[in-house]
Amino acid sequence: MRWMTKNLFGTAHGALSGMLSENAARAGSRLEEIRQAMLESLGDSGRSAFPAIERRVRFASDVQGLWYLRGDMMEALSSLQGEFVARRKIDEVSALFRGLLPRSMASRQSRLSA
Repeated sequence: MRWMTKNLFGTAHGALSGMLSENAARAGSRLEEIRQAMLESLGDSGRSAFPAIERRVRFASDVQGLWYLRGDMMEALSSLQGEFVARRKIDEVSALFRGLLPRSMASRQSRLSA
């Protein structure tokens, strides 16, 4: 009976760890997708004008780090391309975070943008 418990536990553990590693791989690819979108929205002129922001985006270790960089990106993009264009680009990047952050961190629709 003891071997059966061990075997059952091992099988369940293996299945769960497989699911977790799939989720981690999916989250990792989404992280890279967001990182690339942020760098593309900066463009060549933004990367040369704001190298510190580029570095922080490139080396952010998790989704939350990239999420909190949106404010700096907004500021940089506003100075380069104007606030309207910057807001549109940040909204496009923000949509990529859907499903990756706790609800408490998700951005809310502004009454001003309606």
